[in-house]
Amino acid sequence: MPSVKLEQKENNWYGSFKAMASPCEVIIETPDKAEAERVINAVAAEAWRIEQKFSRYRDDNITFQINHADGDVIEVDDETARLLDFANQLYQISGGMFDVTSGVLRKAWHFDQSDNIPAQQQIDVLLPIIGWDKVGWDKPKLKLAANMEIDLGGIGKEYAVDRCALLARELSDASILINFGGDLTITQARKDGNDWTIGRLSSDASAPVGVIKLKRGALATSGDAHRYLEKDGKRYCHVLNPKTGWPVEDPPHTVSVAAPTCVEAGMLSTMALLQGSKAEEFLKAQEVPYWIN
Repeated sequence: MPSVKLEQKENNWYGSFKAMASPCEVIIETPDKAEAERVINAVAAEAWRIEQKFSRYRDDNITFQINHADGDVIEVDDETARLLDFANQLYQISGGMFDVTSGVLRKAWHFDQSDNIPAQQQIDVLLPIIGWDKVGWDKPKLKLAANMEIDLGGIGKEYAVDRCALLARELSDASILINFGGDLTITQARKDGNDWTIGRLSSDASAPVGVIKLKRGALATSGDAHRYLEKDGKRYCHVLNPKTGWPVEDPPHTVSVAAPTCVEAGMLSTMALLQGSKAEEFLKAQEVPYWIN
């Protein structure tokens, strides 16, 4: 069983654990240890539940069943159906650029900071099994063609942050900051009215370059600080165009977006990266607070 660490700093309690391949942190503005323990344990349990249910790295969950159905129809539960509805919505509003079936491109692309660029032939083999428009989705029934897969990783962490925030609000009226690997939310304003201060990192995540101040709401960050390839002076971002199988052209290194929920913030930051060089133009049109490196 994974473990949770809890420590007090001044009048706040800090909880930390690992989930979804990310460091997870919960800061609870309370001097009450018992209250803090209830919150952090509930948050960690919910994060681990969501990871276990939707991770593509497991062989005992709904994602595995879907991806190994070999063309058969799978009937999914309500929670999975809601995420698939959201995936469908993202596909539609992004013009097909946000596509949860594009995860199979990882078989060609390995973003390990090397110069190993795949051959076009490797990509061409995968393109026929990519495309949400090829999926049969008639809630609660899902049908993928043989060899197609879904990967909910692009929305799962933000969904987990929002779910955990709901649980935390039920357990405490304190201001709580929930941060899963840079995707975060604040349950409510601090009692003294001060902002929560979140550090912004440089494009290579090596040094702070500024701060973002939030009273409540959510923040999500997308970028290529650690996941990229570079060859002949050209950097290849890990954000892939599902229509071509190649990285989007000239995206920012990082995009952070503030929104009422983490799911909304994550959707906008990812969709901005998918715009490539037009990322800032896209964000301006959304009229949301954003930060670009």
